[in-house]
Amino acid sequence: MKAVWKYKTLYVMMLPIIGYFLLFSYYPLVRGFVISFQNFRLIGNRPFVGFENYKTVLQDPAFWDAFQNTLWIGCGSLLIGFVMPIVLALSLNEVLSTWFKKVTQMIVYVPHLFSWVVVGGMWILLLSPDTGIVNQILQALGADKPVSFLSNSAYARWVMIFTSVWKEMGFTCILYLASIVSINPSLFEAARIDGASRWQLVRFITLPSLVSTMKVVIMLQVLGILRMFDQIFVMRNGAIANKVDVIMMYSYQKGILQFKIGLATASGFLVIAATLIVTLITRVLIRYDDEGAR
Repeated sequence: MKAVWKYKTLYVMMLPIIGYFLLFSYYPLVRGFVISFQNFRLIGNRPFVGFENYKTVLQDPAFWDAFQNTLWIGCGSLLIGFVMPIVLALSLNEVLSTWFKKVTQMIVYVPHLFSWVVVGGMWILLLSPDTGIVNQILQALGADKPVSFLSNSAYARWVMIFTSVWKEMGFTCILYLASIVSINPSLFEAARIDGASRWQLVRFITLPSLVSTMKVVIMLQVLGILRMFDQIFVMRNGAIANKVDVIMMYSYQKGILQFKIGLATASGFLVIAATLIVTLITRVLIRYDDEGAR
């Protein structure tokens, strides 16, 4: 009992934090879960309808189209977004010029700091068929006519994947560079004495040393696969909506635009459940909890 009172000041300091999470995180979560079983109205009775909202969502073809788009864009961003930061980090690690390395790190990291309103608006301008610099470059290289990247369903998903990877690549690259710096230099020195080439140093020392960081990055990316919204909301349009609308966009349309709150919360909790399942499966597959995983 004395040990408890010994740290009473710390417990008191924790109360506002606990209260914040209870009020703004857990209470809305529980309240939303209750609403998902109701025919929710702002005024009047809110009768419980059981699993009717979940059945309606699961029987809605629009939900499954959004689910397919979510998997397509999310898995593409996961795969490409996993490989590219590693390549970038390994490339920057080989740069001898310190100032060039620091400037490059800053340049690739800056997009992570911007919101999707800024990044999405910038890429909409860059990819514009009339004044976009991308089309100007393509025409200078011999393209016959401008490419409508954001109004052609053939390019829509790839644009979302590319811009998502571009925005977050710098942040992930910094994580890998921090891990590379922590590698014991004596390992490289011993390998060089044994005649190892630069590629062998990367293959047998650097990459194995990044495994724990790779696992963390994979887990973070998997947690966000089904929760994409900001990017799609900013960059979508009517011409490509059927190819890029994701599950969270479906929830937004049902809840905010159509005011079917019960259906929106039901689809939201389906996303939570799917995220938990995918995360647990990924955790087992990559052996995240094995000794030395972190």
